[in-house]
Amino acid sequence: MTEMNEKLVFDKPKSVIDRPTHYCPGCHHGIAHRLIGELLDEMDLAEKTLMVTSIGCSVFLYNYLNADAVEAPHGRAPAVATGVKRSRPDKFVFTYQGDGDLASIGMAEIMHAANRGEKMCVVFVNNTVYGMTGGQMAPTTMIGQITTTTPAGRCQTHEGAPIRMTEIIASLGGTAFAARAALNTVANIKKAKKYLKKAFEFQLNNTGFGFVELLSGCPTNWKMTPLKANERIQNEMIPYFPLGIYKDVSEEGGVC
Repeated sequence: MTEMNEKLVFDKPKSVIDRPTHYCPGCHHGIAHRLIGELLDEMDLAEKTLMVTSIGCSVFLYNYLNADAVEAPHGRAPAVATGVKRSRPDKFVFTYQGDGDLASIGMAEIMHAANRGEKMCVVFVNNTVYGMTGGQMAPTTMIGQITTTTPAGRCQTHEGAPIRMTEIIASLGGTAFAARAALNTVANIKKAKKYLKKAFEFQLNNTGFGFVELLSGCPTNWKMTPLKANERIQNEMIPYFPLGIYKDVSEEGGVC
């Protein structure tokens, strides 16, 4: 019998905790966690990382990544991260926030942290809905999207248009890097990791504020299968929230 040699080609990042997920089937938070975990390993950041989570589905990041964490009040993660980074500038600091948390309750905090150019990163998971609290309309909810608070669909006349956060953050003077990616295809996931790494590098180089938006699926609150959720990201969300880099000061001459 010929001896077979097996080669391990895919494994769990060391920074990702080995435990069953509590997230709903088809949720993309797990993909985002893995990308961050891979980068913490590859960039040797795990031991110097301080994560700041806020309220919502995103808060459970500390159950899945083996790094120190601080839990902030709803929407206040950028303010808490500002204090953490200024008191411990030797640490690698990032926030991990959902769309209701960041773009509604925490709109003031994210805007001023970016405008000040705080030397930290923000990972913004946009699934166009309040997930944990029962599927209410979020600032990023699409026109016509049915939620528990817009049972007839979001109406621009009554509720306004979905907010494009990456474009807003990119316009602020303290922002060093701002990009939007999606987690619905392998190609988009690879691009998301590239953007996250770039944002992390800006912090490590003390350049300025880094912001990466991840378009993510929420099949449970969207009331569709995971496959249909991936299709929705591609066909509905990406045309309204175009992917790509919106600001990169390494290509523009830098910020003060």
